[in-house]
Amino acid sequence: MRVDHERIIRDSAARLPMAATVAEACQWTVAALARSTPATISVLLEVHDRLRCIAATGSWQVFSTVPPATGVVGRVHTTGRPAVITDLGADPDRLPVRPDATGEVCVPVPGPAGRPVGVLDLVWSQPADLAAWRNTAERLAERLGARINALGGPPAETRSEKLLRHAAALAAAGTERELRHAASTAARDVSTLSTAVLVFAGQRGPRLCAPSTAPEELEARVRAALSAAGPEALARMVDLAHRYGAGYTLGETEPSATDDHAPLSRAGVRTLVAVPLGAADEAGLLLVADARRLRPDPTTVNLLELLASQTGSALDRLRTVARLRERASSDPLTGLRHVGPFGERIAAATPGRTALLAIDVDGFKTVNDTYGHRAGDRLLVGLARALEGALRQGDELYRTGGDEFAAVIEVNRPEEAVRVAERLTAAARQIGRTISVGVALPHQDEPAGHALHRADQALYRVKREGRDGVRLAAA
Repeated sequence: MRVDHERIIRDSAARLPMAATVAEACQWTVAALARSTPATISVLLEVHDRLRCIAATGSWQVFSTVPPATGVVGRVHTTGRPAVITDLGADPDRLPVRPDATGEVCVPVPGPAGRPVGVLDLVWSQPADLAAWRNTAERLAERLGARINALGGPPAETRSEKLLRHAAALAAAGTERELRHAASTAARDVSTLSTAVLVFAGQRGPRLCAPSTAPEELEARVRAALSAAGPEALARMVDLAHRYGAGYTLGETEPSATDDHAPLSRAGVRTLVAVPLGAADEAGLLLVADARRLRPDPTTVNLLELLASQTGSALDRLRTVARLRERASSDPLTGLRHVGPFGERIAAATPGRTALLAIDVDGFKTVNDTYGHRAGDRLLVGLARALEGALRQGDELYRTGGDEFAAVIEVNRPEEAVRVAERLTAAARQIGRTISVGVALPHQDEPAGHALHRADQALYRVKREGRDGVRLAAA
C-alpha cells in the first residue's frame, strides 16, 4: 500500500488550527496518522514531572504516564533527538507496548525555544518505510507543537492528578518530618492557598508541628498566634473539627462565628479550611489558610479531607513501624536494648576511649530455683533500673543474656571506667544484690569481639575471687 505522506501533512495542516484544546490537537494528529498506517500511535506531553499520554490509538494498552527519561519516549524527550529503531529487541529502553513490534519512530514535539514539550511515537508490527515516516512524523510534530504553544502549552496537571502524586509522596515518607513536609506541600498545591499548618496528637494533647521548611510570612504569623493562644485554644480547634467535621470560610467580611478561630483571624487569615486529621483518640488537625479573601469550593475541601485521611494513615504507619523497631531492638522484660544493638554499638567502639563492661548477677540461679522465675524476673527488672540510675548521661546499658548485662561507656582513662563499674556494684548492693563486672577497652585494630572476650575473662576472674567486685582486663 502506497502512503501519500504529503496528503497526511495537508490534512493535518488544515485541521490543526481549528483545535480548541491541546487534547483535541493531539487527538486529531493521531487520527490523521491512523487513517494511513496500522501503527500504534501516541502523543505524550510533559505534565508536571512526567510524560502523560494525551492521545493514542491502535493498541490494547497504553502507558498513561512515563517517568522522566524512561523508555524510548523518555529518551527522545530528554535529548530532543528523534529515534528510528529497526531492531526493537536490541534497544534496552523500549517499552513493551505490543509484543509483535518490528519498528519504531519517535520524534520530539517542539516547544518554545525548541525545547521538547512531549513526543509523537509510532510503533509498527509489519514492514514500513521508517525513514519516510520519520520525515512525516517530524513535520506533524512541528505543527502540533506550534498549535500546543498557541493554546498555552501542555495541559496543566488536574487536581486529581496532583492528589495522586502527593499520595505517593505521603506513602513514601520515611520520617515524621518528611510526612509533615509532604502533607503541607500537598495541601497548598491542591487548595492553591498559601499556608498549611499541621497539628498532631501528642502525649499531653495536640501539638503544633514544627515547619519542615522556612515558613512564609502568613505561616509565621499563624504559628506565633497559635503558640501565644496556648494548648487549650489549640485543643478547642481540634475538638471543633472532630466534633462537626471539616469547615471552611465563604469570603465574607463578618467576624468568625466562633471565638475558637479568633487567633487565626488576628494573625491575618481571611480564608480558612480546617480539616480533622486522624481518629478521635489520635485527634489532629490540618489548617489551610490564606491572607486573601477567597471562597474555597466544596470539591477543594473534599480533596483536603482525603489528603488529611491519607496523612493520618501514613502517620499511623510510621508510628507502628517505630514501635515494631523498638520492640525488635529491646528486651521485653527490662526494656533495655539487647544483643543486636549491642553488637552494632561495640562495632563502632573508639579504641582507648570506649569501655565495655561485662556484668553478671551473682547467685541468680539460686533465686530462680528457690523462689521461681517470677521472682527472678522481678530481680532483673529491679536491677536494670538500679544500674541505669548509677550510669552517667550518655552511658548505655544492655541485657545480653538471662542474667547478663553489658554497659558501653566513653571514658578518658581506664581508671574512669573502673570507677563507673564500682558505682554499678554499689547500686546493686543498695537493692540487696551483688554483681561481678569485667572491664575492657578495645585496642587499636582489635576486633570488637576480642575486646568483649577480654571483658568476660576479667568478669570470670572476679567470680573466681569471690564475686561482688570489679576487674580491669589486662592490656
